[in-house]
Amino acid sequence: MREALNRLSSEGLVESRVQRGFYVKPVHLDELRELTKTRCWLEALALRESIAHATPDWDEELIIAHHRLTRTPRSLDPERFEDNPEWERLHRDFHKVLISRCGSTPLLEFCEQLADRLYRYRMLSIRKVFTTRHVKDEHAEILQLVLDRDSERATEALTHHYKRTADAVLKDLGTPDPREDG
Repeated sequence: MREALNRLSSEGLVESRVQRGFYVKPVHLDELRELTKTRCWLEALALRESIAHATPDWDEELIIAHHRLTRTPRSLDPERFEDNPEWERLHRDFHKVLISRCGSTPLLEFCEQLADRLYRYRMLSIRKVFTTRHVKDEHAEILQLVLDRDSERATEALTHHYKRTADAVLKDLGTPDPREDG
């Protein structure tokens, strides 16, 4: 148990306090902004590289991953949000396939770590935006731009996709990004 907690601590998900044990790390909006910014940078790079190394097999993987995601309901209850673990798995798979041809295992590992750290922030926004955000359309747009080999617009769409999630959390907690003023 202690080894698992130490690992979670090293991944920034829990805090270790001397002689007091382990605690779930509190939500920090500055951390959300930094993690989102870093994920946008790294995944934009990974997506550009993946598009540059695109193959028909990769196109097929993308289409299949997207098809599976779109065929799975986001919520187990259509009236109110009830998390669907299968959708979460397929969502993660779609995003992994998008950047899978970048040619850098360390980059993919960093992107995976960022996705893991941002997951808890995503969970804060989902209930609020479940009925109003059209994530399915965002994924379809990203897919089409990738298949069209439009690196610039595909990375912009992916970045926008991630920023919308962060913005939903920030708006819900009543703290817009101060850099957006003005």
